[in-house]
Amino acid sequence: MVAVGAIANGGGGDKGGGYPGKLTWYVVLSSFAAAMGGFIFGYDLGISGGVTSMAPFLKEFFPSAYQKEELNQSNNQYCKFNSQVLTLFTSSLYLAAFLSSFFASTVTRRFGRRRTMMLGGTVFFIGAALNAAAVHLWMLIVGRILLGFGVGFANHAVPLYLSEMAPYKHRGKLNICFQLSVTIGILLANLVNYGTAQISGGWGWRVSLGLAGVPAFLLVAFTFFLCETPNSLIENQKYNEAKSTLQRIRGPQVDVQAEYEDLVAASEASKSMKDVNRLTQLLQSRQYRPSLVLAVLIPFFQQFTGINVIMFYAPELFRTIGFKSHASLMSAVITGLVNFFATFVSIYGTDKWGRRFLFLVGGAIMLLFQIAVAALIGTQFGVSGAATELPKWFAIVVVACICCYVAAFAFSWGPLGWLVPSEISALEVRPAAQSLTVATNMLFTWIIAQAFLSMLCTMRYFLFFFFAAFVAVMTMFVYFLVPETKNIPIEEMSRIWTEHPHWKKVVTKNGAPPEA
Repeated sequence: MVAVGAIANGGGGDKGGGYPGKLTWYVVLSSFAAAMGGFIFGYDLGISGGVTSMAPFLKEFFPSAYQKEELNQSNNQYCKFNSQVLTLFTSSLYLAAFLSSFFASTVTRRFGRRRTMMLGGTVFFIGAALNAAAVHLWMLIVGRILLGFGVGFANHAVPLYLSEMAPYKHRGKLNICFQLSVTIGILLANLVNYGTAQISGGWGWRVSLGLAGVPAFLLVAFTFFLCETPNSLIENQKYNEAKSTLQRIRGPQVDVQAEYEDLVAASEASKSMKDVNRLTQLLQSRQYRPSLVLAVLIPFFQQFTGINVIMFYAPELFRTIGFKSHASLMSAVITGLVNFFATFVSIYGTDKWGRRFLFLVGGAIMLLFQIAVAALIGTQFGVSGAATELPKWFAIVVVACICCYVAAFAFSWGPLGWLVPSEISALEVRPAAQSLTVATNMLFTWIIAQAFLSMLCTMRYFLFFFFAAFVAVMTMFVYFLVPETKNIPIEEMSRIWTEHPHWKKVVTKNGAPPEA
């Protein structure tokens, strides 16, 4: 509860203006409960690579991949783990999450953020149980698909819930609770993998996969005690309940009338759109063009930082650069710890220093250490991938560089890749925009997961230069096209576009807003 206390007592940014109200304990605890949706996502990110490196799991379900690895006498470190069937197991979850995002917008809007989180947790729990009990390959695949649908619904609803519950001065740090939960999930998954790999009898992988049901169960249990967001209640014409909920989450002595009236006004404006028309409006209307661009490009760039290469395949990656099996799992634990602790930099700084500052600093550090990793691996393995005994200093330096890279991601593109898209869109298109964000994220997560080992085998160490080039491009993208959203109420977010030197030319015509 130290982190909860730090957030509850943390200072805001804006010194005047905006809506009154303080950060109540109810909002803090609700945000941490809802952020369990990030835990299930993070746990799966961390668990997959460890499980697919366990020999008993491979022998039972992927014997061809196991034989290829065991019988591979080649010195080419880049290609020894290349198996499309095995990567399909890992990536199938993200393809399912991509498909679910097309339904999540409607479900979230009609049934609320809270019920959507509950649905996501329930489906994920069933998928985890099926994976743990799997005796046939089809059970694994169906379980992965159910996990994917759970992740898709949870990742859609949780960032919206956190952004809409939080007071505007604290929206950044509370929304980043989602990413903090992702990092906790990754860390615990790495620890679980390290422990279950030691279990004799060959059933440790079942424990690793089955424990995914624990955070899913907690998410469902916690949502029973959460309230729906005022935005969602107003959207569904529950005005009295919305006002009483707003009063409850802002504090009993706070005058919430102004914020309530703005929420109602935003909802009334959205009613002019028919349900089937919202995505079309987002795609075609000039006034939503900036939201559309950022809702798609931010999650796209987030995946092309190369971070999921580290998180999916950390054990394989460390084994590729010469670590033994248990040493590679421990190295993944170390990066998980770095990922977790570095996220607190973002919790502290996102509402203090701003989103752009963290984006730019994080991008610069990631670029530097991505290039360093590429140079180190290229120096040691060259294009052939041949290496015998690796010096201890090399292993230490590579792990240190990867940790610096992971830390930079953890306080920048990791949390902000979910925060910024969830807060920049108008209420009437917010669920549709969030669906695009989740769909883009999951589509390219799937592509990277499916293609990485083949890309590593084909591109060798140049793969890391490939991702470094994307980091350079995305940092320039932030510099020129991403506005600062710190201390701006979510109902007033449209003003950032009319004040931005580039976007004001897009959303206005002759000084007036264009027709939708």
